[in-house]
Amino acid sequence: MSKQQILVVDDDEDILGFVSYNLSTAGYQAITASNGQDALALAQKHKPELILLDLMMPGMDGIEICTELRSTKGHYQPLIVFLTARAEDYSQVAALESGADDYIVKPIRPRLLITKIESILRRRSVGFSEEMEMDTGKFILDRGSHQIIQNGEAIELPRKEFDLLSLLISRPGYVFTREQIMDTVWGNETVVGDRTIDVHIRKIREKIGDDCIKTVKGVGYKFVA
Repeated sequence: MSKQQILVVDDDEDILGFVSYNLSTAGYQAITASNGQDALALAQKHKPELILLDLMMPGMDGIEICTELRSTKGHYQPLIVFLTARAEDYSQVAALESGADDYIVKPIRPRLLITKIESILRRRSVGFSEEMEMDTGKFILDRGSHQIIQNGEAIELPRKEFDLLSLLISRPGYVFTREQIMDTVWGNETVVGDRTIDVHIRKIREKIGDDCIKTVKGVGYKFVA
């Protein structure tokens, strides 16, 4: 079985070496890039399952790289996880709004980093049958192509947005608490900011309309068919 590929992007050579070594030891194939242009080229060439991305880099920063990757048309949508020393809420919000799936603050112990990566990759592999579609009356959610079909037009969602929307439409009218959403979509061990769910809900609403997902103040969110 071929090793899962992970692209590590950081302008610090020591960080690249440290992370790559621990990924390789854990059984992954690490690919590295020290700048944005190389990262984009390697992503398109190798199509790694996951990209670990630093936030602050000269030239093209992590937000710009993530935005560029998410704007690329086609079925290739890698998991994108920011691995950065920036712990501020606004940095996390900006990263998530650009299309990132997760946000991990460094320094982080190697074993914990590997555990988080394993958890993120495992959650991606667990899902529904590729043939399964769900027609909500307002759009079709196609789990096979990882798309929303609305008015005959295909809308691609980043992984976490897709998983969150899938959860909500699995039980129309049911109010999912914030804790249920966090546990199901992100898992208990993933480091994310307090506004993670709000950011993703807003991004989904921008793409499918404001009337599909209702906020229940003090509780959570529900899908309205």
